[in-house]
Amino acid sequence: MSLLVVGLSHRSAPVSVLERAALTADAKVKLLHDTLAAEPATEAAVLATCNRIELYADVDKFHAGVAELSTLLAQHSGVALEELTPYLYVHYEDRAVHHLFSVACGLDSMVVGEGQILGQIKDALALGQELHTAGRLINDLFQQALRVGKRAHSETGIDRAGQSLVTFGLEQLAVDVPVEAWAAGKRALVIGAGSMSSLAAATLARLGVAEVVVANRTLERAERLVEILGEKVAARAVAMDSVGRELTRVDVAVSCTGATGLVLTEDDVAAAVGSVRAEPSLSETAGSAPGPRTPGPVVAADPAVVARLAEAAARLGRLADAGAARTLTAEAAGADACPVDFAPAGASGRAAIAGVDASSLELHGAWADRAEAAGRQPVRRAAVPAQAGGAVRLALLDLAMPRDIDAAVHRIPGVRLVDIESLAEASADAPMATDVELVKEIVADEVAAFGAAQRAAHITPTVVALRAMAAEVVASEVARLDGRLPDLDERQRAEVTQTVRRVVDKLLHAPTVRVKQLASEPGGAGYAEALRELFDLDPETVAAVSRVKNTGPAS
Repeated sequence: MSLLVVGLSHRSAPVSVLERAALTADAKVKLLHDTLAAEPATEAAVLATCNRIELYADVDKFHAGVAELSTLLAQHSGVALEELTPYLYVHYEDRAVHHLFSVACGLDSMVVGEGQILGQIKDALALGQELHTAGRLINDLFQQALRVGKRAHSETGIDRAGQSLVTFGLEQLAVDVPVEAWAAGKRALVIGAGSMSSLAAATLARLGVAEVVVANRTLERAERLVEILGEKVAARAVAMDSVGRELTRVDVAVSCTGATGLVLTEDDVAAAVGSVRAEPSLSETAGSAPGPRTPGPVVAADPAVVARLAEAAARLGRLADAGAARTLTAEAAGADACPVDFAPAGASGRAAIAGVDASSLELHGAWADRAEAAGRQPVRRAAVPAQAGGAVRLALLDLAMPRDIDAAVHRIPGVRLVDIESLAEASADAPMATDVELVKEIVADEVAAFGAAQRAAHITPTVVALRAMAAEVVASEVARLDGRLPDLDERQRAEVTQTVRRVVDKLLHAPTVRVKQLASEPGGAGYAEALRELFDLDPETVAAVSRVKNTGPAS
């Protein structure tokens, strides 16, 4: 097994980078085709969700595979490789299996224990099967990941460690009030009619809102969702151009569309709540005299952070965004930086990866996994924007990636916004249930079992070829015996043939059973080669057995 995964997620990259790197449906298809066309990869699958983009492949060369997969991710995501590289993590062989199994169990999710990832893994496998990019390894891996995820949810209380992203987001909007009490009697607007929006609408109905309005670019889809909701709550469908008007009538809005630009701007929300923003937008201040401003809290700027932001702006040729500010603040606070220096300054993106040894890439992966450790958690807590004082007139939940709602709306008095980034910040401090440890044990056991099964399967073609050779020897010797003893009757001939076969089977039984046991252990890959060498097996015969096995139907 030479499984390689290259990816980025909410643990390794700021939301601003994840938004720009999001893959469309067409981009995923092209990425898979191009991955198979690349020399190092023989099969592949892509797992792309709102907070992760991961490319899995069976490769024959580690370094070439890392370079090629990283380049392909950059090409199809539209983010330059030199910019994407610092946020990428790499897992190989057993660590790659461990990573996917952890993802399937919800251990790597923004909200620990959420179960939606299982459907996304299933979709990733289905796409690979449809495009014929998923071979034996990818099929086995993703099907086993689904089984491991289901086992974790059925045998532990991992669901108690976290909730669905929708429920968790609504709980953040409710703040210190039970979400059922907060939602009761409210009017809600759901923008979009896809899977996440449908889940949001159903969740709001279950929590007891008085009305759900569904807005979608394709009105028929919105009407279909309303038809489903009709038995649980008062619901109606509207066109997207009615969103502004509906915002003035509702108490809460949830948005999750596939739009590449903003669905709700700061001006849209300000007009809906009928209030003046606490701070003017950049577009308003450009080229005009400043108007009256509502005084806001004064936050002292760390001179070191300001200096680092200025340096970053000069280096990147643009103003650093909020994500960059938080990253630099985390560094100023003493958070550990990535231990791997990918390339000297000025190196190209591909050169940033080429030549990096496997241990360094593993170090980077481990650093990314620790992203929620001491350096980032305090920053995350401080980074949640303070809401304007007074009662909340409009609560907004943005579950889209890239974002649907302008992050600047948090400055509008009476508006509370929760988005993917603030959900990550909140979940970083969420207490971990004891069930998480049980799930980690399940993952560790399943990774060991999967690795053993894969290593044992690797030697199976050699064992089959050995037994085929033994059968040919028996048949040849029985034929020679027929020529030397032509007077044997059928019963005698059958008895002699059976006796020879039993002798050969008994001689091969212990070695073949033992070699399978040894091959299933770590470092056991060499036993297949030793068996081929000892019995002088034809490599072409072994390869032919492998081809027959791998072309069978996927389970």
